[in-house]
Amino acid sequence: MRRRDLFTLVTCIAASATPLAQTLSVRRMAFVHSGIPVAQLTEASNVSWIRQFFTELRKLGYTESANLTVERYSAEGRPERFDGLATEIVARQPDLIVANQNPLVRALQKATGTTPIVAIIGDPIGSGIVSSLARPGGNITGVSVDAGIEIYGKRLQILKEAVPAIEAVTYLGLPGDWQGQVGQAMRDAARGLRLQIISIAPAEVTAASLRTAFADLGSKPDNALVVSGAGDFLAHRQLIVELAGKSILAAMYPYRDYVEAGGLMTYAPELGDLARHLARTTLQVLQGAKAGDIPIYQATKFELVINLKTAKALGLAMPPTLLARADEIIE
Repeated sequence: MRRRDLFTLVTCIAASATPLAQTLSVRRMAFVHSGIPVAQLTEASNVSWIRQFFTELRKLGYTESANLTVERYSAEGRPERFDGLATEIVARQPDLIVANQNPLVRALQKATGTTPIVAIIGDPIGSGIVSSLARPGGNITGVSVDAGIEIYGKRLQILKEAVPAIEAVTYLGLPGDWQGQVGQAMRDAARGLRLQIISIAPAEVTAASLRTAFADLGSKPDNALVVSGAGDFLAHRQLIVELAGKSILAAMYPYRDYVEAGGLMTYAPELGDLARHLARTTLQVLQGAKAGDIPIYQATKFELVINLKTAKALGLAMPPTLLARADEIIE
């Protein structure tokens, strides 16, 4: 090959590579969670959606130490830290912020109207975070784990079907849950199923507060437990599962992570699907799309997962009809 031809070939290759290099230039992302410790906010996380989010982002072309810098933050289950964290994160001027949980996202919204926020949250409209799923507006988009208020009644119904002998249910949630739509939905569903229902809501979700809450509940064979989907509780799922087992409580959990940790059952959105969509939305923002123009994706896939080993340990004989409807049985 002549020198002139070789020079032309190299020039063409370099020119064709330029758009890709621009698309995958190094970006800075702040990743903040309401409860999961900073050490678990990685692709090696023991929390499934976080692990799958980073895996999908890598598959899409953004990898730490190559073209992505990730700054990690955690409120460690302490809501009073939300405002301070939001201010700290915004001051560092990342290219975008990935966050969870409605109150934390609202704190970030208050701190900035310009830095893009990609969030995994509950009911975005009911909470006042956005006025439209199709066109969120402002500087926010993401995915919603909200399955409609009906899911709370569905969870109670499945729990009652699994354990017909239960007479009362305790809802483990955040302080504001019981006064809002969640609490009303739980009370309505419990009334229809002729169940008594109460709520316990630690001011801070810590190991100590959870131990205290379960100690107050005691061991009641005719009682059952429903756990909130808040990320603060997910951070302590292993402890919650252990405490429920010691209290001999049949429990309905919000995500499969709990059941994999030994919890009894879950009826929940498939978090892997949401995590992958969250990563794709993050990619769009990193590549220049305006967050407020990207529709918020809602959960469409749900799964019933039952841990049969745990059922046997609790002395429960799960109805064959319920087992037949399960998407997965862990034995």
